[in-house]
Amino acid sequence: MSSHHIVKEKQEPALFIEELGNFNEELLGQLLEWSPTLLVNAESYDKILSLGLKVDVLVNGTQTETQENTKVIQGPVDALMVAVNYLYEEKYPAVNVITRKFDLEKYAGFEDKINLVVFTERAKHYPIKSGFSVWKPAGSEFLIHGNRYLEVTNLMQDEDEIFKVVNDGFVEFTFSGQPIFISEPI
Repeated sequence: MSSHHIVKEKQEPALFIEELGNFNEELLGQLLEWSPTLLVNAESYDKILSLGLKVDVLVNGTQTETQENTKVIQGPVDALMVAVNYLYEEKYPAVNVITRKFDLEKYAGFEDKINLVVFTERAKHYPIKSGFSVWKPAGSEFLIHGNRYLEVTNLMQDEDEIFKVVNDGFVEFTFSGQPIFISEPI
């Protein structure tokens, strides 16, 4: 990251680190490459500081000592809800979240508020609307969350309920109702 980039504010997705765990440092570097607004759950604050990162917003923190110009926001609910509501109110269009475990119930309901991608150590999870289409090489894998009827093209489900791309090309998901979450290994 030796070059300097000028980024229009809120052009890049914000980054909320709920729990860093053993998250891949190279991928973390990629998510930080364009200097997004960095929000950190209070429980992860010390670890993030130890990595030398500048925290823009501390979520549900009680720390008396914070970095210069770090905003502290509080809420009566868990850090994820506080962070997403803050970003929504500040008119951020998108957020990447790093956490240890993807819990569908925790993230469902936010897809109408903000473009959301949730990263765990092994996968990225994101909501899609019916008609979502993406080009993938043969053998790529998807996990579809929730038990709902949907139609897919160029995908075959295996015995572990993982959908694999049959041929290089576009994959399409068609279903009725609200957006659904899918996951891809990283």
